[in-house]
Amino acid sequence: MNRVLLTGSTGYVGGRLLAELERRGAALRCLVRRPEMLRGRAAASTEIVEGDALDPASLDRSLDGIVSAYYLIHSMGSGEDFAARDRAAAGAFGQAARRAGVRRLIYLGGLGDSSSGLSAHLKSRQETGDILRSSGVPVVELRASVVIGSGSLSFEMIRALVERLPVMICPRWVAVQTQPIAIEDVVGYLVAALDLPVGSERIYEIGGPDRLTYGDLMREYARQRGLKRLLIPVPLLTPRLSSLWLGLVTPLYARVGRKLVDSLRNPTLVRDRAAAGAFSVAPRGPREAIARALVNEDREFAETRWSDAVSSGGLKETYGGELRGTRFVDTRSTTVPVPAAAAFRPIRRIGGATGWYYGNALWRLRGFVDLLAGGIGLRRGRRSPDELGPGEALDFWRVESVEPDRLLRLRAEMRVPGRAWLQFETTPAPGGTEIRQTAIFDASGLLGLMYWYALYPLHHFVFAGMLRGIARSASGVSIAP
Repeated sequence: MNRVLLTGSTGYVGGRLLAELERRGAALRCLVRRPEMLRGRAAASTEIVEGDALDPASLDRSLDGIVSAYYLIHSMGSGEDFAARDRAAAGAFGQAARRAGVRRLIYLGGLGDSSSGLSAHLKSRQETGDILRSSGVPVVELRASVVIGSGSLSFEMIRALVERLPVMICPRWVAVQTQPIAIEDVVGYLVAALDLPVGSERIYEIGGPDRLTYGDLMREYARQRGLKRLLIPVPLLTPRLSSLWLGLVTPLYARVGRKLVDSLRNPTLVRDRAAAGAFSVAPRGPREAIARALVNEDREFAETRWSDAVSSGGLKETYGGELRGTRFVDTRSTTVPVPAAAAFRPIRRIGGATGWYYGNALWRLRGFVDLLAGGIGLRRGRRSPDELGPGEALDFWRVESVEPDRLLRLRAEMRVPGRAWLQFETTPAPGGTEIRQTAIFDASGLLGLMYWYALYPLHHFVFAGMLRGIARSASGVSIAP
């Protein structure tokens, strides 16, 4: 049997591909840094292996017995050294695949004419394909343009801009041509790449049937939503200013925003039609792709989202571990006269549209300050209004651990001089359930100490109010049968 390894299964495209491969009955193994992020999502037949693309030993374990492997790893959200990380990861993966006797690598990269001065992001995506090929393992590389689908980075940007701004001051990239492709078609190409004949390994450029600009995409979105929008081109906005502008009105944050905007200056068009002869996929046009994405958005959360990928936070993923500086702990508790399920319900709904139960204006101000500092801000929201899974983004936090009706631990991804967590626990108590709320901060150096002591009075005020708000909400909750 053609045993398949999937990397990037917790990301946007990888999560969709995982579901489709499982539906088709593929003998599947997933390499993930945090296995708990797939528990409850992956089928029982899917093998989950803990590892990292930069760890040769874990690569050897995960690639043992594999015939074909998907490489869907990138580090765009990890900081300014993302290209170096991508080179190192691709080199290690390619060499491990060769040692394991893998027969085919399948890689999703980005369109763009390399002779026209590619952005750092697009250059890195194409360089990754070159490095994988240099390993000697045959590579099927699919190069795609803008991906349109509920939860995709590009679609969330378009949706947020059009929904929030009746008049848009648009930089030059709004007039750049692209060839958008629906997420369903990207997954279709990736699945079909498994069955290509031996010797068909090469670069395939994939896209939808129509060439249009980003402005055209925004106008089509507005048309389908019944909105009247005015786009005014202004050629003076630099990539940095554009990214800050995006960060203020969209779920994008400045670090990813700058890389995305820098890439938008490059036309991403299909110039080689080889994919049409090699694949039976018939890509849908942008009108249908947007319509399908809107249907999924109307279900309140997307199947997978770009911001749920761990790389979108750009920070380390471990809880605890080696401590630096001083650990501060702010803990408080209250008892509510309801069972644990009722006490935990407002906790699992925290953030996003629900808010933080107290001082929401202060939380928004903290998010705005974070954006100005180059952080992620408070714009990501949450995937579902009522459910949380490990690894999901939640405003400027990441869900590190969740146990139904018992525990929620969030790791901070805002800019702070140290590491921070916010934890909620519910335990049985006389007369009801105790809710314990704990804020943990590992200060880094003098700046971390100054940060904690300067904000402690405000934190004390906000955290106390938040616990009272959670308790009030829990006390008024009745559990459905």
